[in-house]
Amino acid sequence: MHYLEFERPIAELEGKIVELRKLAEVDPNMDIGAEVERLESRAGTLVADTYARLTAWQKVQVARHPERPHFLDYARRLLEDFTPLAGDRNFGEDQAVVAGLARFRGRPVAFIGQEKGNDTQSRVKHNFGMAMPEGYRKAVRIFDLADQFGLPVLSFCDTSGAYPGVSAEERGQAEAIARSIQAGLNVRSPFIATIIGEGMSGGAIAIAAASRVYMLEHAIYSVISPEGCASILWRSAEKAQDAANALKITAQDLHQLRVIDAIVPEPMGGAHRAPLHAIDAVADQIAAGLKEMDGVSGEELLRQRRAKFLAMGRNL
Repeated sequence: MHYLEFERPIAELEGKIVELRKLAEVDPNMDIGAEVERLESRAGTLVADTYARLTAWQKVQVARHPERPHFLDYARRLLEDFTPLAGDRNFGEDQAVVAGLARFRGRPVAFIGQEKGNDTQSRVKHNFGMAMPEGYRKAVRIFDLADQFGLPVLSFCDTSGAYPGVSAEERGQAEAIARSIQAGLNVRSPFIATIIGEGMSGGAIAIAAASRVYMLEHAIYSVISPEGCASILWRSAEKAQDAANALKITAQDLHQLRVIDAIVPEPMGGAHRAPLHAIDAVADQIAAGLKEMDGVSGEELLRQRRAKFLAMGRNL
């Protein structure tokens, strides 16, 4: 288990439990049951209290937790007949965006997911979830297919932002993101986006212009990362904590501002402690969202989606 800085007291308690169990393995006659039960109760209470009052910056850390489930973890559990489609039919393949066709609870769907990777090799392969222009042009392909065949679209956002390198700019990064947003807004079928970790800047918004936008309880969603905001406003990334508070990037803030439609509860202590429970909770929320849109015409879905985004900020 990788512990975050603010989880040190939890780490100490759970470390003691591990030590006691190791001692009991050496000496089977040692009775540790009562002590372990007492420590587990204290640790559980501490986890609950800690996660009930997380600051915005602490939520940033949880959203970036290396053991948090990523898109391919969701895909393996939620999507049947998983068939990724490669390439943008223009330049090449982008591994940061995994997209294609599948079945969700028996229903044909199109999917788009941003994948960060789980270890050094996979993170390099997926460019740490930072897509190049061809990743967003691939997303446009999927939106067009979904529109053509009336398939619901499920997208999963988890990126620190689109790749900011010179090569991406040379190939039209901003235009590719804009085209992806436009395609998402124009698809005439149910479209659900879920922020499962980080949803930073246009890199996330490009695949989140959806009829329903959901966020996991400790995910973050913003037009810019706290570090980027701090570098611009205060000329120092050290002010990232202040920026996180000012940006209103938490699921709770964004639900209150009506930027997102629902918050998906995470297991106690974050999705990284019980990944399968977190993934199943997301699946249930997606299923509920699809049911809400069953029977709604494509034109009405299009009208509602556009009205949803045009209304943002009017009542602030």
